[in-house]
Parts: sequence; structure tokens; C-alpha cells
Amino acid sequence: MRFGRLCVLILFGAPALCLAANKDIEELQRDLGLLQEQVRQMQRAQDEKFAQLAVLAQQAVDAANKTNTAVAVLENNLKQNVNDQEQKVVTPVVNMGTRVDQMSSDFRTVQQAVSDLAAQMSKMQVQLTDLSNAVKAISAPPAAPPPPSGAPEATGVGGAPTMSASDLYSNARRDDDAGKYDLALQEYSDYLKWYGNTALAPNAQFYIAHLHYVQGDYNRAADEFDMVLEKYPDNNKTADALYLKGMALVKEQRRTDGAQEFRELIKRFPNDDNAKKACTELRTMGLSCGTPARAATATPKAAPKKNQ
Repeated sequence: MRFGRLCVLILFGAPALCLAANKDIEELQRDLGLLQEQVRQMQRAQDEKFAQLAVLAQQAVDAANKTNTAVAVLENNLKQNVNDQEQKVVTPVVNMGTRVDQMSSDFRTVQQAVSDLAAQMSKMQVQLTDLSNAVKAISAPPAAPPPPSGAPEATGVGGAPTMSASDLYSNARRDDDAGKYDLALQEYSDYLKWYGNTALAPNAQFYIAHLHYVQGDYNRAADEFDMVLEKYPDNNKTADALYLKGMALVKEQRRTDGAQEFRELIKRFPNDDNAKKACTELRTMGLSCGTPARAATATPKAAPKKNQ
């Protein structure tokens, strides 16, 4: 009986259950349809955006290609303009540089010629001065007859001079130039012994010192140059004596004493050629010096060339 009742209940309740299940299925189908429609809409929107992006990407590629083409054209034009300007500018500049080099070479040649001319004029001036002094010396002592034979002797019987001042000085200069230094030293010494008060006496004393200098006896040379400065303080060899005395002291490693002589030379003879050489020596020793009033044009030398 219970089973029968259950069957009766199932038969009467089955339609109601079926109706409820159908409603749920319909709602589920409706929701599924809505979801599918939303998916389709999203797909369409995404496709549209992808299409727009593709168009924009293609436009960017086209713009980049156009830009590259424009840059290539611009670069080509720039290179062409640079080449044209280079051809227009470089060739005249090269030609101008060549002309400037030629002018510089010509200027150096003229400058050297002027320097050589100034040096020659300076030498001529010294020679004229020495010649004037020699003319004065000729008339000072009486002429004595030369020795009959053999080497010339400055003194004769009783110690009297047997040779005139001009002959004795000329012999000394000739032997000095010929490299006969010992004979020249003796002749200069004889000249100072017998004609020490003549106009060429400072020159004779100077050349005695100079001979010791060129022979490397710097200590003796410094003493002899000092004799020029002390015994004949004002003569045409004073500036040369100051410079060479300074050089002799420097070669004797007496740098302080040498620098003092150089400064004295610059102070007393600022316009002399030796002043610039003395200034150069001071700077070589790492010392300062006053600027000479006039730059020397002659090339500095270790020792002045011997004149009269």
C-alpha cells in the first residue's frame, strides 16, 4: 500500500517537476545565448581594433620608408655640397699655404741676409776702431831698425826695443792668426812691456787672455781678462773681456762669479751684442737677467773673432 501511494504521488507530481525543469533549462539557454552574443560582439570589436592597428602599423612603415628615402636624398645632397665646397675652398687654401710658405722662406732669407750684413758692419766698425788705434800708435814711439836675421826680437842690447810698436803688434797678430800661439803670446807680452801705454795696449792684453781661453787654460784666461778690465777699464775690448771672463769662470765651475760678470756686462753695455749672449748664458744657468736695450743681430759665439 505504501508503494502504491508513492507511485500515485509520483504520477501526480511528475508534471510539476517537469515544468520547473523546463523553466530552468530555458533560462539557462537564454543566458547562454546572451553570453554567446557578448562573445561575438567582443570578437567583432577586437577584429575592428586589430584592423585599425594593422592600418596604423602600415602607415608607420610607409612613413618610415619615406623618411629613410628623404634622409638618403638629404645625405646625398649634403655630401655633394661638401664636395663642391671642398673643391672651391681647399684648392685656394692649398695654393695660399704654398705662397705663405714661399714668403716665409723668402723672409727668412732676407732676415739672414740682414743679420749677416749687420754682423759684417759690426766687424768693420771694430776693424776701423782698431785701425784708428793702430794709426795713433804708429806715431807714438820712434821706429827702430829690425834685426838682421832670424826670428824678430822685441828687445836688443841693453833691453831696448829693436822693433817698432806697429811691427811688433802686426807680427803678434799674424802669428796669432797662423796658430803660433806661444810666439804670439811672447810678442803680445813684449808689446805690453815696451808699449803698454799706447792705444793698442788694451788689444794686446785682451789677445793674451784670449789665447789662454782658446787653449783651455780658463783660470789663467780669467786672470788675464781681469787685467784688461783693471788696467784698461775703458776701451773697445771691455765688453768682450767681461763676456769671456764670465765664460772662463763658468767653465771653471765658478758659476756665481761668472754670473756676476754677465750681469755687470748687461748693466754697463746693454746695447752691445755680448749683452744678449750674456743674458742667454744666465738663462741657461737658470738665472734671470735684465733685458738688453737692443737685441743683438749677430749670431752668439763662444769667443769673438779676432780683429786688429
